[in-house]
Amino acid sequence: MSYQHRFQDGSSVDLPLGKIVCVGRNYADHAAELNNPIPTEPMLFIKPATSVVDMDHPFIVPQGLGSVHFETEMSILIGSALTQASELEAEKAIAGVGLGLDLTLRDLQGKLKEKGHPWEKAKAFDGSCPLSCFVKPDQIPDLQDVDIKLTVNGEVRQHGNSSHMLNRVLPLISYISQFFTLQPGDVVLTGTPAGVGPVQAGDKLQVELGKHISLTTQAE
Repeated sequence: MSYQHRFQDGSSVDLPLGKIVCVGRNYADHAAELNNPIPTEPMLFIKPATSVVDMDHPFIVPQGLGSVHFETEMSILIGSALTQASELEAEKAIAGVGLGLDLTLRDLQGKLKEKGHPWEKAKAFDGSCPLSCFVKPDQIPDLQDVDIKLTVNGEVRQHGNSSHMLNRVLPLISYISQFFTLQPGDVVLTGTPAGVGPVQAGDKLQVELGKHISLTTQAE
């Protein structure tokens, strides 16, 4: 199923599908649950456009590659190009706010980390980034006070708030733009709170972004 950026109210978003810039360990409690040190600066990695699928439809859990983990994150849709951007420029460039799942081949990631190898095979595989629709930024009064929640088969597994981010959204976007030009249609995944865990075919997942977005999807 092809993915196209869109708003929750049904209006269209005339932006291409670009890269996904992700931030690792942006919540201290998540770093702690995986016994990872807290980074002193944003830890960045990229998923290609081919990783994106529409969260409104079931997503595929890879088989035969070990444990697959969910990581629920607030997503930021970029609406204009940003290079060496200020925080004010970053704020003006936000076209939408939504949710994403950073699906991770956890066993493979562990093996790659042990060898000092890059994580791409564990993080950037086809279908590894289910994305929701977006709400317009003026619907979010404070980007640093948004609840992020994931329920799996009726059990709450993740429930955090963007106020707990180690790197706040606007400084984060500005920082990213110092290294990678952000293009219209790119998406920033802002990190996941604690509670990550395995997802299996047949699981039903409900993701919520405060009172702004609530949708149910299924793993296949």
